[in-house]
Amino acid sequence: MTVCAIEPAAAHENGAGRAGCTITADGCYAARLALAGDSLFPERWTLDGPEPYAVPLPGNQPEEPGTEVQPLGDGRVLIHRLVDGRHAFSLLYPTGPGTGELPLGAVECPDEGTRLRLLPPAPDGRRAYALAAGRRGATVWLVAGGASGPERVAEIPGGCSGGAWLDREGRMLALDREAGGRVKSVVVDLGRGGEVSPLLQIAPGSDDRVLLADPDSGLLLIRSDAPSPGQARLGWGVLGSTLPVRFPECLRLPDRTVTPFAVQPGQMLTPEGCAVALHVEGSDGAGWIGLWRPAERRVHHVPAPAGWLSGTGLWTVDGVLRLPFSTGAVPCGVATLTMPDEEGRAGDGSRGAGANPEDAESAAGAAGAAGAAGADGAEPPLPHPDQFTGQLPTGKTEMTVHHLNSLADVPRPVPLQQAPLGRLVTN
Repeated sequence: MTVCAIEPAAAHENGAGRAGCTITADGCYAARLALAGDSLFPERWTLDGPEPYAVPLPGNQPEEPGTEVQPLGDGRVLIHRLVDGRHAFSLLYPTGPGTGELPLGAVECPDEGTRLRLLPPAPDGRRAYALAAGRRGATVWLVAGGASGPERVAEIPGGCSGGAWLDREGRMLALDREAGGRVKSVVVDLGRGGEVSPLLQIAPGSDDRVLLADPDSGLLLIRSDAPSPGQARLGWGVLGSTLPVRFPECLRLPDRTVTPFAVQPGQMLTPEGCAVALHVEGSDGAGWIGLWRPAERRVHHVPAPAGWLSGTGLWTVDGVLRLPFSTGAVPCGVATLTMPDEEGRAGDGSRGAGANPEDAESAAGAAGAAGAAGADGAEPPLPHPDQFTGQLPTGKTEMTVHHLNSLADVPRPVPLQQAPLGRLVTN
């Protein structure tokens, strides 16, 4: 399951915690910083049971806003704090009414310009990594799951950002590296001492970043200004493919920021069939969710559930998008979405409701909050932000709410620019 967490803790007007959360690669646990009054505390969510539930993991004092948390596959929560200029790491776990804490050690960054942050959860769920990025170089640290304390596992020349896992073993890491005034994605092989090789170089003068990757299908979601210099656009490609990188017009939304945050896993031979979840934000701060497949020429716009932990969620193998949310009434909940039925839409211009046949009749003529699209494949009109206040999707989109060892050799990814058509871009 491919997930992305993009927001630090933030307050919400009703007093409930509204931080973006981080979800394990297998979707069993999530962690976030929640609010109790004006104080922040770590909270673990269990997502693999009949209903989601939250376990608070407060320490002896409230956490600072810059604190990071990340769940591990065994249910413990890694916490990253800045203490007296050092980056301290510990594992938190529930112990009856209290919270147990296992210190792991600390990392010092002598350069004041160096920023250290946790990388996305490792696919195996046993380890956790952090990226210390400075102006001239970056270091990847193994901060949990090592032999003893934080371990330096790779050093990369040049300023680095981003971070996406390219394989299920947690060996191949994609980073966006700045060099010569341009940003190009590289792959760091943690199984070979941090060996670095090119990954994404569309044009010599373009900035090319990897936003999200699916290890099963090889699908990459990228952002580049290659097709329109000076203006970054969202596109997609496939590791090792002979096809060009593509930049669909339907992902080009004026005055809006579109960020992918989850890709459907398990589509081994059909990357173009992977469902992708997008976080769409307007200049006024209003946001909603876009559902899209690379094989389509449209984005299905749907409202986000009230209290959605913005920018977080995950797809199941069978195509269900799970979205964590928290409100005053439901402090721990998961809403689900499915992609509209492509077969029903192809025949008569209507859209079904994914896996739920009961929604098909209302879906056939609905053109409300989810956004209507004609049979000619045109991009659906963007919904008005007012439609999303306190609403749940209806009609064409199904939504249900639940309350409360040694690494095997991994084939090296083929840099996209080495494909026969790798230097071309298409819309």
